[in-house]
Amino acid sequence: MKKTARCGSWKSPITSDLIVKESIGLSQVRLAGDDIYWIEMRPSEAGRQVVVWQKPDGERIDMTPAGFNARTRVHEYGGGDYVVHEGVVYFSNFADQQLYRVAQDQQPELISGDCDDAQVRYADYVIDKSRQRLICVREDHRGNEREPANELVAIPFTGGKSRVLVSGNDFYSSPRVSPDDSRLAWLTWNHPNMPWDGCELWVGEFDRDGSITNARIVAGGKEESIFQPEWSPDGQLFFVSDRTGWWNIYRERDNGSSEIVCEASAEFGAPQWIFGLSTYSFSSSEKIVCAFVERGIWQLGEIDVASRTLARIDTPYTEISFMSANAGRAVFRAGSTTEPLAIVDFDLAARSAKVLQRASHVAIGSAYISMAEPIKFPTTDGLTAHAFFYAPNNAEFAPLADEKPPLLVKSHGGPTSATVAILMLGTQYWTSRGIAVLDVNYGGSTGYGREYRERLKGKWGIVDVDDCVNGARFLAEAGRVDGDRLMIDGGSAGGYTTLCALTFRDAFKAGASYFGVSDLEALELDTHKFESRYSNGLIGPYPERRDLYIERSPIHFAEKLSCPVIFFQGLEDKVVPRNQAELMVDALRKKGVPVAYVAFDGEQHGFRRAENIKRSLDGELYFYSRVVGFELADKVEPVPIENLSEPHE
Repeated sequence: MKKTARCGSWKSPITSDLIVKESIGLSQVRLAGDDIYWIEMRPSEAGRQVVVWQKPDGERIDMTPAGFNARTRVHEYGGGDYVVHEGVVYFSNFADQQLYRVAQDQQPELISGDCDDAQVRYADYVIDKSRQRLICVREDHRGNEREPANELVAIPFTGGKSRVLVSGNDFYSSPRVSPDDSRLAWLTWNHPNMPWDGCELWVGEFDRDGSITNARIVAGGKEESIFQPEWSPDGQLFFVSDRTGWWNIYRERDNGSSEIVCEASAEFGAPQWIFGLSTYSFSSSEKIVCAFVERGIWQLGEIDVASRTLARIDTPYTEISFMSANAGRAVFRAGSTTEPLAIVDFDLAARSAKVLQRASHVAIGSAYISMAEPIKFPTTDGLTAHAFFYAPNNAEFAPLADEKPPLLVKSHGGPTSATVAILMLGTQYWTSRGIAVLDVNYGGSTGYGREYRERLKGKWGIVDVDDCVNGARFLAEAGRVDGDRLMIDGGSAGGYTTLCALTFRDAFKAGASYFGVSDLEALELDTHKFESRYSNGLIGPYPERRDLYIERSPIHFAEKLSCPVIFFQGLEDKVVPRNQAELMVDALRKKGVPVAYVAFDGEQHGFRRAENIKRSLDGELYFYSRVVGFELADKVEPVPIENLSEPHE
């Protein structure tokens, strides 16, 4: 028999200590023959990223030793941090942003020779075997121009200065060398586009001296997004395009035209926020192993290239990424509604999966787990929006008679991104304490086709906010949550949505902004190159439509915000600088609204250190307990709350 207790006050085994102690980040898994490599982000090591090598016999080795952090800052978000060739790992080191090589039982050796500091950064490596060199994206901050120069360059395996191969456009990514080492494919785009708006796929030939000649465009444009070019083992060029409204897989024909390989109302691509993303890979010249998303749920499949048919592979997974395959085998990162993210080794013949590494080794009883429930709900202009709902669940506790649970709405970052339906202990932290969670894929999110993605065009701060509000009200009207105890949080762009919802709507009682945007104009004038024109599509051209930037910035309407807010901010954040939070905190402080500010030294855009992840989770819970009103089952470290005249005890 369960005990009844006020929602929010349930005792839970899912503590912040448990979450940070046993959790790591997993990404960039790849096959190299029979060897498997991936990156682990370890909060217990101050967020250090480590390249891990698993041998065929199961032995596991850290290839990047203590003192090295395999993480690039190209585009600030990084990705594509390493590549492997003949047992040697080439990687970007975070502290100096230089390129190193390391073999087993050796110390890393510096091989980049352009400069000796972080003014030059490298990412998205590929091997050019015939010429004994790496080809990669270089981001050069040494010039006097406002923005760094992005180029494709070559660097010898043995080290030395970079040689520029392709330049002239604002951005480059995804260099890919053909199997016979005769051609190079790459993606490129220019301001004001983001790669998911429109970009171009180019191919060039290697000249005798290793330079690029006879370059030509294959696909793409200002309104066609291309993702992940790849060469098949027999030398055909494949790529993902959204020209039909969905990111589907194509290949180039011998005559230079393109044909769709598998047409579906599903997404075989993803927004290129980081380098090194992969949704498909070749197990042979005739077979493609792929991940695709339908209505927010990722699935596994195999495409027969000759017949252009897709065979769905039944798995428990609802998120699949970083696909890498060879004959009879695929490795990828995956998670499900009952399992956290893991590195998975999948036998294509037996259709069986083996977990190699888990993001969390925490064992939580199923009676404490809240399963993601996909929901769709009516929103503004007669449209439908999507979300995942997590009802409160605890093996020992139930709500008081006639009590509806409070609801925490989560607004993902990006905003051109999506949340996924996997077991996230950060979500279970709330639901196991009696607080429902609604994780919203508002209009503008990916995974639902280009039309849904473009709902946010010119309407950031409106469509996303409407969808978060309407999702919460939908649940309240259905009697599933308490409409008088609605809260909202979000990070980065999700923090902006949160602050807009709290400022321009009256649905929520409290909220939390994680490194969120409060002043769109300040962000436009003080952000990094990759996103420096992003707002043109989301808001309007600046400065021509400066009025919209003012109208949609919460900082200019603090008088409308009268509910409590807590802010979390990394003091070294270059994407959303600290002044975005501090200006808002000052405005609320002066107005007399309950406000809290928790800043972290050494953190950037997103928290990586275990102690700071713990502090933010517990701090947000403590804040809600005081301003919404519920007792905590366990003591957590308090956060100072200003202007709280009648704290809840």
